[in-house]
Amino acid sequence: MNNSRFARTAGWLAVPCLIAAGLLAWYVTREPVSPLEKPPFSVADIDPGLITRGEYVARLSDCVACHSVPDGAPFAGGLEMATPLGVIHATNITPDADTGIGRYSLADFDRAVRHGVAPGGRRLYPAMPYPSYAKLSDDDVRALYGFFMKGVAPVKQANQQSSIPWPLNLRWPIAMWNGVFVDAEPYASKPSQDAQWNRGAYLVQGAGHCGSCHTPRGLAFNEKALDESGQPYLAGALLDGWYAPSLRDDHNTGLGRWNEAEIVQFLKTGRNRHAVVYGSMTEAFNNSTQFMSDEDLSAIAHYLKSLPGDPQRDGPPWQYQQASAAPSLDSPGAHTYVTRCASCHGVDGKGQAEWMPPLAGATSALAKEQASAINITLNGSQRVVAAGVPDAYRMPAFREQLSDQQIAEVLTFMRSTWGNQASAVDAASVGKLREHTDPASSSPIILQMR
Repeated sequence: MNNSRFARTAGWLAVPCLIAAGLLAWYVTREPVSPLEKPPFSVADIDPGLITRGEYVARLSDCVACHSVPDGAPFAGGLEMATPLGVIHATNITPDADTGIGRYSLADFDRAVRHGVAPGGRRLYPAMPYPSYAKLSDDDVRALYGFFMKGVAPVKQANQQSSIPWPLNLRWPIAMWNGVFVDAEPYASKPSQDAQWNRGAYLVQGAGHCGSCHTPRGLAFNEKALDESGQPYLAGALLDGWYAPSLRDDHNTGLGRWNEAEIVQFLKTGRNRHAVVYGSMTEAFNNSTQFMSDEDLSAIAHYLKSLPGDPQRDGPPWQYQQASAAPSLDSPGAHTYVTRCASCHGVDGKGQAEWMPPLAGATSALAKEQASAINITLNGSQRVVAAGVPDAYRMPAFREQLSDQQIAEVLTFMRSTWGNQASAVDAASVGKLREHTDPASSSPIILQMR
């Protein structure tokens, strides 16, 4: 009797379990409904104005940074991207019908860009910043589609397979990840803010996908916040051997000492009195921010300066402290600084105008994270190309000239002089980055559009 009752109970329990399993299977394999499904839109409907608009949206979104490689065809893919699970390669997004996206409808394109779902329901890894692109407007997605279909030359280049091992390479769990961590709604203007603020928020949160690098991530590799409603949003993050600094109004590790005009200057020219672009930001500048309109750059600056800093996290505001005399050549790190660094950055650490950035008060010299300071010293900087002119003052790589101990000593010196009060650097940390990084390329990816 008890066994029979148990069987009947188990049978009834199996029904909701099967229903739940069916719903789960439907959820993880379904393709999201695109608002661009109707009315019908074909490649024949794309006019020159839409292509031009789409080209600008592609600049705003910096699509080339991930979908191109040095000396390769624009947007043909192939870039190797390291993830905690293994290596993936960016795909071919030229309009080639066989190896690219030439067969995509507007709705297919929209689902891939804003929802991370390729035709057939295949989930894209969130290395593609669709959590940010989800905020793009319908009009911008339509223009972007027009550009890629008729403004980009098709390239027949097969995509490379990822090296993520089974079962970690299963993609259906990404649907569950999306359900928890992604807000799939386009950006909605906030009536309490003015038009410039809203435009800046749209660009920073959406096309610019600034949070992909500058927002810290959680245990599931999710951005801890996707907009200004979350305190961690744009508060700085460690990523791929670089520390992407805070873009909030933090005095030391953010934009607290920058005014709006200086933010615009940095994004437009790649430099200002505080800093010069380097690391991953070099690619963003070379192919994206310098091409933005002055109005959009001003909107970005206006929005970023509205984000409050966190004094408790950032500490007391930095103040310059003049050294009483030239550094003693006998002290650890000082000799290396004077002989290797001072000719550009100055014995006083103040740099040279806007060409050689200051190290006194630099984010890399104040941040708790040491990765950027180590990486730039080991590997140098990529070539900054402003208005088509390569920078003649590229930071050299010192990995062949200096030992791990020497680099640790000179960085410790810089992080404890001129009012800088950051932690010391040890040789083991330098050695770890030496092993896992490469010298910066002198041949940057520069996208030549139409």
